[in-house]
Amino acid sequence: MIDGRFRATFEKGLRPVGHNIRKTGIAADHLTLFGGVMAVAAAVAIGVGNLRLGFLLGVFSAVPDVLDGAVAKASGTASARGAFFDSVMDRVSDAAILGGVAVYLANSASWGGYWPLLPMAVLATTMLISYERARAESLGFDARGGLMERAERLIALGVGVLFEVLLVPILFLMLALTSVTAVQRFVKVWRQASVERPPSMWTQRRQSRRRASRRSFAERRSQRRSGALGAWRERRLGD
Repeated sequence: MIDGRFRATFEKGLRPVGHNIRKTGIAADHLTLFGGVMAVAAAVAIGVGNLRLGFLLGVFSAVPDVLDGAVAKASGTASARGAFFDSVMDRVSDAAILGGVAVYLANSASWGGYWPLLPMAVLATTMLISYERARAESLGFDARGGLMERAERLIALGVGVLFEVLLVPILFLMLALTSVTAVQRFVKVWRQASVERPPSMWTQRRQSRRRASRRSFAERRSQRRSGALGAWRERRLGD
């Protein structure tokens, strides 16, 4: 929701920052990698019970994740490779931090039991909505949007880590809202896919290549048959 409404405004405001960072020689991939390392560090801190340090490291993880796109655009290095790397590191960060929360709950005398399964359930629905978007975009559809995208998840989880008493209620809220988001994205793509639309240029080219390949194969087979028949006739005449 935040991503859809405020992303363009954020990117516009971060352009000067991106230009300044680019002048230092720091590349977008460096920021992406640093954010992933900080996320793993935050997960370790949360897992051992140091929630305040985990929150601080989580902030250090989120800031580079916001800035890497601005740096890539400022330096003219925005590419499919960078977008892929950023998406993978986002998933690694999500898994690490929620895994750290699960370890914390498992080792906590106040919780324990089955409570560590709660952040794992949040992680499962998080991966589901990420997959829905990736798969939809690979098919030419739009699956962005929903009540709880990544920005909302990071903010909510940060509040839960900073105020321990709210951690489990916030995890329940995240599970509910990410589940709703998964349904919203599914319905959105389902409706788009249910509308007949002309094939894309890429699909048309692929179909054209297939037809040409089939014609070429049929022609070669016909030529082989004609050659074999001609040779048979020559042998018969020679006999």
